[in-house]
Amino acid sequence: MSFPELLILRHGETEWNREGRLQGGLDSALTETGRDQARRQGEILQEFRVDGWAGFSSPQGRAMQTAGIALADRPIAADPRLREIGLGDWSGQLRAELAAKSPHLFVGCGLGWYDHAPGGEGLIALEQRVAAFLAELDSPAVIVTHGITSRVIRCIAQGLPTKAFDTLGGGQGVVYHIRHQQSQMLA
Repeated sequence: MSFPELLILRHGETEWNREGRLQGGLDSALTETGRDQARRQGEILQEFRVDGWAGFSSPQGRAMQTAGIALADRPIAADPRLREIGLGDWSGQLRAELAAKSPHLFVGCGLGWYDHAPGGEGLIALEQRVAAFLAELDSPAVIVTHGITSRVIRCIAQGLPTKAFDTLGGGQGVVYHIRHQQSQMLA
């Protein structure tokens, strides 16, 4: 399937990112570093000349705050399909503590541990909701979202199987440009 040209941003660093705490559907504020990252993303977007592109964001606070900084005065449509993967009982927990309690879920499985969160959404459900979002796009778009959601969107847009999501780069403060199923990281 072919998609319009995309620029995908992950929200800037949050207090909980710094602590190693899983956010999922919960939220924490951007740090000063996170606000700086969003400003840098805005500079990249200016260099890219995205006037006339549609702007979308996850409705979660950290993404909307990043979008407000990076996209400045451009219109931004909040879309719940861009929210981060639901982590159920693991939301708000420290990743290191979870890994210490259940190392078998975290060792040697890459990022596949997201499928093991009790009461969590799971990767298949995440893939279905972001695929539905992408299927509706009919023009170039800037998308502000989250780490795992960004990876799954990039898999779909590049024609990769979702299980390849943990082989893709992540990172905050960067922009991923996808055109004709080819991805380039802009930093």
